[in-house]
Amino acid sequence: MDLASPAPFRSPDYIVRYATQSWELAGAAALRHAVFCAEQGLFAHHDRDDVDALATPIVALSMIGGQPDEVIGTVRIHSPEPGLWWGSRLAVAASHRTVGTIGPALIRLAVSTAHARGCTRFLAHVQARNELLFRRMKWERIDMLDLHDSPHALMQADLSHYPPIADGITGLRTETRRAA
Repeated sequence: MDLASPAPFRSPDYIVRYATQSWELAGAAALRHAVFCAEQGLFAHHDRDDVDALATPIVALSMIGGQPDEVIGTVRIHSPEPGLWWGSRLAVAASHRTVGTIGPALIRLAVSTAHARGCTRFLAHVQARNELLFRRMKWERIDMLDLHDSPHALMQADLSHYPPIADGITGLRTETRRAA
């Protein structure tokens, strides 16, 4: 008889959308702190910067009974000049990284909503260990650099693979991949 603890509950579906409610914003901030400060040690106390005042935060929310429950992923986008958009601070909760669809859904909504808002060039500094994911999603490496004592690739999205999505508040609803 196996007395191992059962696997923690993971919702089979989630929604990715612009963060508009205070609990979503707080959850995104807490997740960023957990990933970039506590887990990766990229920042000592917090990862907030001047971009946060300009950025549109996006969250992935687990669903329970058809209702949003918990922030399990986040990214932010901003436009420092007309046509140019940046994505940054992509984070997925450790408990949900093996799902495999949350990070890509965050990236998809980030680029597609920026595209609908006049984006002609979308860039991101991507941690080197995540470069393959972005390449699979039709991004191209432009340069390599060191940020926060960590190797990063400067990458650009191929906008032809990201049709514009005008409604970032409604966002995307999707299901996690199921094992065969």
